[in-house]
Amino acid sequence: MAEVIRKGYKQTKVGVVPEDWKVVRVGELGSLSGGGTPSTKNKEFWNGNIPWISSSDLTENSIYNIKISRYITEDSIQNSATKLVQKNSILIVSRVGVGKVAINKNDICTSQDFQNLTLKNNNTLFIAYLIKDKTKVLISYNQGTSIKGFVKSDLQNLKISLPPLKEQERISNILSTWDDAISKQDKLIKAKEKLKKGLMQKLLSGEIRFDGFFDEWKFTKLGYLLDYIQPTKYLVANKDYDNSYKIPVLTAGKTFILGYTKEENGIFEEDLPVIIFDDFTTATQFVDFPFKAKSSAMKILKAKSKDVNIKLVFEMMQILNYSADDHKRYWISEYQELEIKLPPLQEQQKIAEVLNNADKEIDLLKNELQELKEQKKGLMQKLLTGEVRVKV
Repeated sequence: MAEVIRKGYKQTKVGVVPEDWKVVRVGELGSLSGGGTPSTKNKEFWNGNIPWISSSDLTENSIYNIKISRYITEDSIQNSATKLVQKNSILIVSRVGVGKVAINKNDICTSQDFQNLTLKNNNTLFIAYLIKDKTKVLISYNQGTSIKGFVKSDLQNLKISLPPLKEQERISNILSTWDDAISKQDKLIKAKEKLKKGLMQKLLSGEIRFDGFFDEWKFTKLGYLLDYIQPTKYLVANKDYDNSYKIPVLTAGKTFILGYTKEENGIFEEDLPVIIFDDFTTATQFVDFPFKAKSSAMKILKAKSKDVNIKLVFEMMQILNYSADDHKRYWISEYQELEIKLPPLQEQQKIAEVLNNADKEIDLLKNELQELKEQKKGLMQKLLTGEVRVKV
């Protein structure tokens, strides 16, 4: 049965769109140019007055946030693949860091990881949002090949649906408002994290102490405070993760939750809370919920006695001056021998309570940030396809 198309819409090669929208190739919108990196061996090419960026100078969540720290000379442009991209162009990362998109407020040069689009007409911010939304489509063109990302011809030939200019402007303004809210929330989180870090340093060093606590703090080796458990029987067997499943699969690295599994056996849920420790990198995470482990390189650390507040021990591990420089296992050979200065249990609990409350506040803000991102994503999908129209 044929799809019923509602009044005011039409079927196109990119799906059902409003009747007054056009379908065009990105290459029709303006000129596309790549970039390059001038030789770092030639000092005459660098420390000029022309900004030059690589993909690492862009952020995932901000179209206008470009961190410029390197500058090149006119001579370097004449003698390398980099090109001067005029202001108000769309800088699209096509290789390393693929998916990042930015708009330059001033003329700029980029590395070879970019495809840069300078528009003839149309609203630059709207087109930037649209291309960012299509990066997964672009990447899919080269799945199963040696290309990591996409090439110029992929972007040139990408078909998009284009509303009239005034509607482009209205949509971009709406999405920009959401981006501003996301940016403010992100800055608030960073400020709270900085505040917690300062508080933590003062509390964990004893520089600030709570009223009524006077007993001396004692140096104790981590190995005297914590037992370790091998993760073997808690390792996930199947990597088919899905957010609809209940049990998180953890790593001690920054990613922390790799996904969720439907496996019901071999779940670590006794002796909580614990610290998970990457034996090769010494990365740590505090865990107070049931989980499964991803890697046999993880050690699960638990308190040896009830006189140890494991949350406080975890926080103290975060400020240890220690670097894992070699590829080897660290807990038994070195890390358990490190010492921390620990107060009596009641003071441990008081400090941990304060830091725990700070963590809860930060977690709440992070959850709110994620909700904002999800709301923007849903709105973006509806606005960029014309499913929801805006008044102009």
